[in-house]
Amino acid sequence: MAKDKKTRVLKDRSSRLIEMIVGYIKQETLAPLKSLGRFVGFGIAGSLFLTFGLVLGLIAELRALQTATAAFRGNLSWIPYLIVVASSLLLVGLAAWRVVSGPGKRRISKGKK
Repeated sequence: MAKDKKTRVLKDRSSRLIEMIVGYIKQETLAPLKSLGRFVGFGIAGSLFLTFGLVLGLIAELRALQTATAAFRGNLSWIPYLIVVASSLLLVGLAAWRVVSGPGKRRISKGKK
């Protein structure tokens, strides 16, 4: 009888331990992953809206260069396209520079002052 009771107590404690471990793992892994997913989702949505706005801005720049200026007529009609491509490459370069010089480097440089 005593052995049966000890076995039952041991099973009860082990099942509670397993429940506690599973609960801890869920709390420490699933909750942060859910918040990370929300963060990534908003980041992707923001980048899509920003890309759409920049493309519309570049098209507006091209349209303004083609219609508002009389200098780019005839043989020089390709220059507005070159200007828009150059400004888009400038935007890509600016974005790449900001990604490479991310917050880690800025934090390090603040600490050195």
